[in-house]
Parts: sequence; structure tokens; C-alpha cells
Amino acid sequence: MTTTLLTFLGRLPGKERAYRKTSYDFGNGDFSEPVAFFGWALQQRVKADRVVIMGTAGSMWDHLFESADFAFGAEAEEARLRLLDATEEKAVAAEILAPLQDPLSKRVGRETRLVIIPYCRTERQQIELLGIMARHVESGATVHIDVSHGFRHLPMIALVAALHLQVTRKADIGGIWYGGYDPETGEAPVHNLVGLLRIVDWIKALYTYDKDGDYSVFQPLLGPASDFLVRAAFFERTSNVVKAREALSTWSSLPDRFMGNDPATVLFREELEQRVCWFRMPDRASWEKELARRYLKQRDYVRAAIYGLEALITARIIESSGNPSDCARRDAVRKELKTLIGETFQELNHLRNCLAHGFVPPNNKIARALEDETQLREALEKLFRELLGP
Repeated sequence: MTTTLLTFLGRLPGKERAYRKTSYDFGNGDFSEPVAFFGWALQQRVKADRVVIMGTAGSMWDHLFESADFAFGAEAEEARLRLLDATEEKAVAAEILAPLQDPLSKRVGRETRLVIIPYCRTERQQIELLGIMARHVESGATVHIDVSHGFRHLPMIALVAALHLQVTRKADIGGIWYGGYDPETGEAPVHNLVGLLRIVDWIKALYTYDKDGDYSVFQPLLGPASDFLVRAAFFERTSNVVKAREALSTWSSLPDRFMGNDPATVLFREELEQRVCWFRMPDRASWEKELARRYLKQRDYVRAAIYGLEALITARIIESSGNPSDCARRDAVRKELKTLIGETFQELNHLRNCLAHGFVPPNNKIARALEDETQLREALEKLFRELLGP
């Protein structure tokens, strides 16, 4: 797979005409050779197959060709002079940059593209930039994004662009880079902001779980220990609440259930623990009640109805000191509850059967509930209040 470096070119304020030559500190004693354009120092580390330099019509494009980073001599002199004039007028266009791509590519040693982008002042222009970046990235590529020399608002756009590339190009984001410079100390530390994507991954996983209740979405974030979460998800979604609880209990007892080398887990650990805490409740009936209400909140009406009905049966068996896992006893209690509770239990039972088997009963009350999501949700909420209690 290819590696692509997406970097930006800006413009210095006032009469400044060039970036200062700086030796950038990548950490652990790794300093770059002094360069005026940070993208070149970064390229030496990431070894991209393609370098894409993006800038506006007003960016100081001439800096790429007139600074001390590369010597061009008399090569492409006419095109460079034309670029110099256009830079002065803040009127650089794609056709002015086109004849200079090959000379620059030869010196970089990789394909180098020079791309005009909008100023990104409006939402439309910001979205346009994301499309431009995506056009220069192949599917499955590793991508590095450098925001050092662009507009101050580019880091926010770059973060969204990275997410966009992950989805539309299945890209692996290797880094979101910023090479800074402190004029007081002369230090130039390099920061990789790619860790922010880890936080986004957690946010997406929590959102997905809240939507459908599948613990397995946390597996890529938690490593080997999360296998127990995957097992719990399988058993919970196949109505085996006992096995699901065993898997969650095992996962919760593991000291390494949260990967210690991922600082993002500190932000989300409590949130995840709260979402799986139903297994700490005292008995099987309370487990099933909690799952019934949770699946109703997640709009999974089939599982909500199943767990609600099974919670009633389990509670009755526990009251009589019976074994909730005894299938024959559960069938017998189901028949008992039809008599003891009567119409309300029958309504939940019929609703459960209709949802599980996909048919509409002759019962008009249930048929009306199945015609509209709001009515179905309200019907289940009412039944749970009456039958499951607080």
C-alpha cells in the first residue's frame, strides 16, 4: 500500500517572505537537518510515496522554489518567475504550478503534487477541502497530515479530514503532525496529534453500543481481554443471560481489562463500566428486567419484549425457590401467569410472539401497537411499568 503525506503551505504576515530555517525536534534526540519548510523534515521520517502540498492562491508558493531547501539553478526559471509574480499578487493558479511539479518531484525524490485549495472560510469551502484531500489518497493508503504551516483553523479541519479518509478511503492515519517553534527558546518540538483519533474511536464505540447494545464494538480498543465482552454480547443477544453474566463477570475481574498503554481509556473507563453493570444485580430476574428496559431504550423491541416476559417468569420461579434454568418449570409458570396476571401478561406474551414471528394478531389493541413505532414503544413502556415494577 502507498503512503501519502498531505501538507499545507501558508503565508507569513507583514513583510516576512520565508519561513526560518529550523532544526525540528522529533524527540529522543532525533533532530532534523535545518529546513525552511517542515514538510521536508517530515518526509525524511515518513518516507511517503506521494507528497501533496496544498495552499491557497495567496500562499507563498515561491518559497518552495526560492528558499535554501532545494537548489534549482536556472531550471524552470521562466515558470518560477511567473510564480513569483503571481505570489506577489496572491493570484497563484493551478496552471502556474503545473510546470513546477516535476522539477520539485525530482528534488524530493517522490511524486510531489501542488494543489490549490479554497480559503476554507465557509462550510462549503471546508467540505470542498475534504474532497480535495480525498482525491489524492488511494484506498487503503497510510496517510500523514501536516498542519504546521496552514491556517490556524486547519487542525480542526484536518481531524475531520482524517476521519473522512478513514471511512471513504479505508486509510490508516499514521500521524497528524505539527512542527512548532518557540522564538524565546529557539526550540522546535514536533507533535503528533493522531492520538485524538483514539478518543474519537471511543466516542464512536460508545455511540454504537448505546444504539444497539453490542459490546463487541469495544474489542479493537481493549485488546485480548475484550474477548469476554464479545462472548457476553453473543450470549446476551441470543437470550442466554446466565452465560452473558458469566462472561461480563470474568471480564470485570481481569486486572488488565483496560489496556494500560492507551491513555484514552482514562476518559471512558467509567462510562463503559456503567454500561455493563447490570451483571452486578442480585438475581436473574433483575438482570432480565434491566436488559428489557435497556433494549427498549435502544429500540430493539424484539429483545425488549423477550427479556421482559422472561423476567416475569424468572421472578415467579425465584419467589417459589425454584430453579430458573428448569425449562419444564418455566413452561409451567408461563401458564400460571396467564391465570394469575391475566390480560396484561397475555398482552405482553402476544406482543412478544408477534415481534418474534412477524405476524399481526386479531387482537386490535396489539395490532394498533404494531402499526407505529411510537405506539409500540408506549405500549411496551406501559406493560413494563405494570408488570416489572420500578
